[in-house]
Amino acid sequence: MCGLCLGLRDGHGQLARAATNTDAIVLSVLTEAQMSGSIERTTAGPCALRGMRRAEVARANSPGVLLAATASLLLGSAKIRDHVDDGDGPVLTRRPMTKVSSHWADRARSQASLIGLDVEPLVAAINSQSHLEALAAVGARPAAGTSENASRTISLDELTAPTQICAAEFFAHTAVLADRPDNVAALRAAGRNFGRIAHLADAVADFDDDRTRGRFNPLAATGTTMPEAYDLLRQSDSHLRKAVAEAKLDQVPTIRWMLLDPLHALVRRVGRGLGVTAHACSTSRRTATMQYPMPPGTGFEKPPRRPGIGEALALVLGVYCTGYACCADHTNPCNGKRKDAWIKNCDCGDCCDCGDCSCNCCDCDGCCCDGCGCDC
Repeated sequence: MCGLCLGLRDGHGQLARAATNTDAIVLSVLTEAQMSGSIERTTAGPCALRGMRRAEVARANSPGVLLAATASLLLGSAKIRDHVDDGDGPVLTRRPMTKVSSHWADRARSQASLIGLDVEPLVAAINSQSHLEALAAVGARPAAGTSENASRTISLDELTAPTQICAAEFFAHTAVLADRPDNVAALRAAGRNFGRIAHLADAVADFDDDRTRGRFNPLAATGTTMPEAYDLLRQSDSHLRKAVAEAKLDQVPTIRWMLLDPLHALVRRVGRGLGVTAHACSTSRRTATMQYPMPPGTGFEKPPRRPGIGEALALVLGVYCTGYACCADHTNPCNGKRKDAWIKNCDCGDCCDCGDCSCNCCDCDGCCCDGCGCDC
């Protein structure tokens, strides 16, 4: 993340650091994992997000960082535009935010040309999202005398297609940058499933808020039930893992830490919230009647909502730059998760905080399956 953040700062100014996208970091990791030889590093200065520690990070001009920065700017631009179109935030902020969105889109195009990536098909795919949602929203409101199913013309797969296309091309380009043309097809398939997971997981997490605020949600618009959405998530996770294995990257430690295990843990969390125990061997067991919204007292826990661009920037300035994070619990500006105050000395980076307990949290029933994705 630090290499991407510094790459955005050096190439596009301080404000561009707010576009740092945790998903885009995977692109840098994928690129490096396919390269032969040593990877150049540079020493980053103290940063509040690292507890004022220095770190060895990827160089800002490395191919992987340039690709990740391009993705961050392009997706950040689209996200800002969505917020403006939805009328989020005060009216006075919409005009400057629109300018930021246009500027980031232009910078993404400029940087993409440096690494041989044609972003125009991706821009077209992103721009088509609002049109698809409008068609689906009309289909979700059947006319008098028309059955609900007969009126729906846009499928869930069509609604997630723009995200799948963008992720697929970004993943495939990592193989181009690493001079591994034999991996292009496999990584394009992996990216397509990555995009599908990202879109569906957001739809599940935002379902209640979207319904409360009268906003579009792909699951509601297409009549997709939560069990069906969960099954699609599991299928995509399985297909992604097979594609990464085909590229012979599934045993690379950084790929497991940054891509495979987090995605598997995400799918498990969604399943657990819906009353399903997800087994690592791609089986599932329904442990409760799967209804949504879940009835009170069932222990449903939604994934945290990621802060928007403006909210994330406010958190960085107000929480980290002021030192507030040192002495108080706070919200991570990148993923929306609550974090302990640094003074508690608990943020040690251990991915599994179970210690020596026997919590059996992986629920693998003693099997030796690969990648159980313990998300303790």
